[in-house]
Formats: sequence, structure tokens, C-alpha cells
Amino acid sequence: MRFLHAADIHLDSPLRGLAQYEGAPVDAIRSAPRSALTNLVRLAIDQRVDLVVLAGDQYDGDWKDFSTGLFFVREIAALHRAGIPVVMIAGNHDAASQITKRLTLPPSVHVLSTEKPETVTFESIRVAVHGQGFASRSVSQNLAAGYPPPVPGYFNVGVLHTSLDGRDGHDDYAPCTLPQLIAHGYDYWALGHVHTRESVAGIGRVRVEFPGNIQGRHIRETGPKGCLIVSVDAAGSAEPEFHALDVFRWERAEVDARSTESVADAAAAAVQAIHDLQARVDGRPFAVRVVLTCPESVRRQIDADPEAFRADLIAQVPDDAWIEKVKLAHVADTHDSPAVTDAAAAEELEAALQEVAGQDYVTGPLAALVKALPAEVRDAVRKSPDEVFERARAALLAGSAGGDA
Repeated sequence: MRFLHAADIHLDSPLRGLAQYEGAPVDAIRSAPRSALTNLVRLAIDQRVDLVVLAGDQYDGDWKDFSTGLFFVREIAALHRAGIPVVMIAGNHDAASQITKRLTLPPSVHVLSTEKPETVTFESIRVAVHGQGFASRSVSQNLAAGYPPPVPGYFNVGVLHTSLDGRDGHDDYAPCTLPQLIAHGYDYWALGHVHTRESVAGIGRVRVEFPGNIQGRHIRETGPKGCLIVSVDAAGSAEPEFHALDVFRWERAEVDARSTESVADAAAAAVQAIHDLQARVDGRPFAVRVVLTCPESVRRQIDADPEAFRADLIAQVPDDAWIEKVKLAHVADTHDSPAVTDAAAAEELEAALQEVAGQDYVTGPLAALVKALPAEVRDAVRKSPDEVFERARAALLAGSAGGDA
């Protein structure tokens, strides 16, 4: 028996701040989640899987119009025609309270209840799938604690949208611990919510897996994105295999140019790093953030006209590569000992800001801080949280010595 485990499709996820960058491949990125879902459906059919399990956040919130839902239904209908059933749960982004529009799904699609745990069994393949979706965007209780015991004689799959015991950059939704999941007695836990691929545990016959999201949406979601094809042998042991589904990739190039003595040499090192990345993205277009470490003298020259440096890189890299940003670090001109600069502090600040990005400012971990703001500021945060965040981020980074090029 084989099944496909995926999560965090985030269909029609909006772009975040890319329109401000000249030459940004806006159309390619905007359509990427749809193309990745199409790839998922084709993979399931080509691999002749017996079941598809979707662990939440199929959508990215309420639809602007019905085109988002219609696209999802049409793709899933292809699985129905191929005789492949689907079991899915709602995550925080497509919680019952978040999606106001509804469309009828094919009869082979089982959407598990948001009110209590529910079990769906498939007699022909001897599989039982247990799960509960999110009724609201913020779920702070341990949903897994209420999941039913395993069905004897079946391969038992638990589907859960969760941060587990905490993951950097993700809200602490449906928290639980690994020992709690293992003790439940299921054979496989199909998790969602965390956008980084992670094999959490393989203890005995029990597998606990985050497949990650199927398409990176911004520079914090780098590397291959996709799903898992899980093969189950006659003894009930599961073996997941990752399959990339993304059509546009985000990468980060750490360029060590400490030995260079000119801007041209530093640029050459960066261009070589981007060419090296191109060989690893399997023909996909990609965006890259260049983090360049160079001597202080070279940095000063680049800082004199950073847009000229970025433009020079763009002119030398392949057409399918887009330079999202250039960030500079530096070392002392004496190559024997790196200088301690403010660049490291700026990097830490950027990392902290990335963890905050996308938080639910009304009910999430920053809610107490928001409540303490003056009324007019608080209202602005709630009405346009992304805009306020970007303005605050720009102001903070502008005040750091290790700011962007």
C-alpha cells in the first residue's frame, strides 16, 4: 500500500512585498502554488497511490473570489476520476471560521470534522485515518489528546495540523509532544503547519513526519518543496520518500569573498555561487538572496552604489535566476583575523523579524503587545498588519550597520 502525504498548499497565497523590486518574477511566483498542486495530483496518479492525505492549509485564508476554490475542486476531481480517495483536515489558514465560501467536493474526498476527532476507514487497503480540523484560526488545545485509539488490524494514520512541541517561526497551534503521539499507538502521523521538511521520528514502526509546504512563497522558505510518497510493507512498516513539487525555488547563496581585493572579484565569486545553485534546482527558475562576506575596503566600494553592484550581478547570471537581495558582511582587510562588526547583530535582528512575520497579531503571541499600543496604532496594525510590519522592519534594519545593499 502507498499513500501521498502533503500539507500547506496555501493555494493563491498573496505575494509579500515583491512588487517593489524591479524585475521580480511576480507572475511566476503568483501562479506557483497552483502549478505545484497540479504536480501533486499528477504525481499521485502517476505513482498509482492508494490514498492522498492532506494535513491542512489547503488555502491561505478566505478567497477573494471563487476561482481559488474552483481550481482546487477541479484538480482534486482528477484524483476522484483516477479512483484515488482523499482525506483532508482544515488548518489555521483554512479553518471553518476563515473560509466563508464553499464548493461541493467530489464524493471520494473526506473532510474530517472540526468539532471532534473523526475516523475514516478504507477496507480495501486496511487503512484507518484519524483527525480533526481547526474550527478557528487559533487552536491552543492539544487536539491529538482526543483522537480515538487505533483500529485493530488496520494501518492507522493520524492527521494533525500542529507545531508539535514548538518550531521556530510557526505559531504554537494544537501543541503536543512527540511522546504523546508515539503513545497513541498509530503507525504514522501525517503532520502539517511547519513549512520545513522534517522527519521527526522513526521509532519502531511509528513514523512522525512533516512534509513541509509544496511551494516556497518567499525567501524564508528556501530549498526543495514537495510531498511524501509513503510505502507500507506487509509488516506495516512505513517508508516515506520525498518528491519535489515546486516550480519556482528560493535559495540563499553564502558567498565567502574574504580573499578578494576588488569589487569585480567579489562579483565574480557571487556569480559563481549562483551558477552553482542553478545546477541544483533541476531547471526551475529561482530567486536567490546573496549574502556576501568581503573585506571592509570592498564593502565600502559596494556601499557607494549598491544598486550598481546588484545590477552587475543580474547582468551576469542566468536568465532563470533572479537576485532577490544582496546583503553584505565584511572582515578586516588583514585576512588573518575577521573583524567583529555590526553585521552579525543585523543578521540576528533579521532572523528575529522573520520569526515574527506572518504572526496573528490579534490572537497570536504578540496580542499582548498589540493591546498595549495606542488605539490608533493598534487599529492600523489590525487593518494592515503586513504593511505595518514591513515599515517597522525597514526602519529597524536601516538603523543597523549591517543593513541591506
